[in-house]
Amino acid sequence: MAKTTVPPADQLTARLAGGMDELTLPYDVRLLEKLIHFLCLLDRWNRIYNLTSVRGIEQMVGAHLLDSLAALTYVQGSRVIDVGTGGGLPGVPLALACPEKHFVLLDSNAKKTRFVQQAVIELALDNITVVHGRVEAFQGKKPFDTVMTRAFSTLSDTLVQTAHLIAPGGRLLAWKGRFPVEELKCLSQSQGHSTQHCTIISLRVPGIEAERHLVCWSPPVRSPV
Repeated sequence: MAKTTVPPADQLTARLAGGMDELTLPYDVRLLEKLIHFLCLLDRWNRIYNLTSVRGIEQMVGAHLLDSLAALTYVQGSRVIDVGTGGGLPGVPLALACPEKHFVLLDSNAKKTRFVQQAVIELALDNITVVHGRVEAFQGKKPFDTVMTRAFSTLSDTLVQTAHLIAPGGRLLAWKGRFPVEELKCLSQSQGHSTQHCTIISLRVPGIEAERHLVCWSPPVRSPV
C-alpha cells in the first residue's frame, strides 16, 4: 500500500487563505493555524474511523473548511447547533471563526462525537459543547438562533426533526449540492411548512467545481391569540 504524502502546512495554509480571500472573509494567522490543525486531526482520524468520504487533505481544504465557512455570514445569533455534525462539519470551522458564539455539535454516532470532543480539547475550544445523541430526543436549555445541517437529510425530514430546536425569529441552514427542486416540492406538500419561508442561496466555494446551495428557512411568525 502506497504511503500517503501530506502537503506541508504552509502549502495548505496558503490554499486556505486564498480561498478565504475569495470569500471575502476576515482572518488572522491564528485562525488559519487552528483551521489547519483541525484539518490535520480530521485527516489522521479519517484513515482509521472513516469520518468523511473525502480522501486527501488538500481536497478537504475546499470540500470541508471553505464549504463550511462559505455560509459564515448567514449564521445568526449567539446560540448555534450543528445537527448531524459528523466529523465536526460545519460546526468546528464556524466555531473557530466565531468565538463569540456558542455551538452545540450533535451526532448519534459515538465514534464521530469522540473525534469531535478530542478536536475540541486539542484546539482549546471553549465555545463548543459536544453531544452524543439523536436530534429527536435532544432538548437544549433554550432554543437556538441558528440550526445547521450538512449532508443530514431531506428538507422536509430535517424540519420535522429540528423544529423544536429553532427559536422564534431563528433559522435553519441546510447545505445542499444542486438546487433542491424535488426537496422543495416535497416541502411545499408537507404539513405546516411552506417554501415561502425559504431562501435558496447559491454558494461559490473555492476549490469545489460542483454546485453548492444553502437553504435558509425561517419559521413563520405566529400572530398572538
